[in-house]
Amino acid sequence: MPRHYSISQAVFSRFPGYRRGVVLAFGVHNPPSPPELVAALRQAEQELCTRLTPETIISHPHIESWREAYRSLGVKPSEFRPSVEALARRVLKRDPLPAISTLVDIGTLASIQNLMPIGAHAIDHVTGDIELRLATGAETFEPFGTEIVEHPLPGEVVFVEGDVVLTRRWTWRQAKHTLVVPETTAVEFNVDALPPLTRPEVEQICQQVAALIQRYCGGTTRFSILSAANPSISLD
Repeated sequence: MPRHYSISQAVFSRFPGYRRGVVLAFGVHNPPSPPELVAALRQAEQELCTRLTPETIISHPHIESWREAYRSLGVKPSEFRPSVEALARRVLKRDPLPAISTLVDIGTLASIQNLMPIGAHAIDHVTGDIELRLATGAETFEPFGTEIVEHPLPGEVVFVEGDVVLTRRWTWRQAKHTLVVPETTAVEFNVDALPPLTRPEVEQICQQVAALIQRYCGGTTRFSILSAANPSISLD
């Protein structure tokens, strides 16, 4: 059964400048991160600490745009931080981020370097269509690290397979459902961009992620940019 990946026009109506790069990778392996990748992660952490401080982080255009988007959805960004802000704040504490696995660390590296939300979902066992859309409130969400089942608020931006939430509040927190694990062989990376980031910049970052996957994890990759003019792609 063909599987599709789409973004609802309701999301683009609210955020017409939004684009999501989608990097698909198949036949990959996901071992512990090699020393070279961990070293690149440490260097990216150091460079970020020279660019930002805890006092200046919210004024960076890449962070400010997500905080404003959250506010427009009725979400307090100080209470539910966009993932890129939460990650950057962890880096600014100058405690090295843990190396988790090659695929996960590739997303973390690219996110720190480009200061934008970049997250991976395993799609080995995804059987239906996946979509970024506005929640009805009937969906279920089981966050990573807990046994508690939640329901998103109506109108919340959610990433779903049917009514199973993969990510709540757009880029806030990922569920267990598509967690990337050592056994993962198929994965998709979301590269989320609000203005001032441009389409050519998103394409360049997708190319960076795809090159890192091929270098460290093998397999085959391709990417697409989802936008109001191109809201759907095939997962297969």
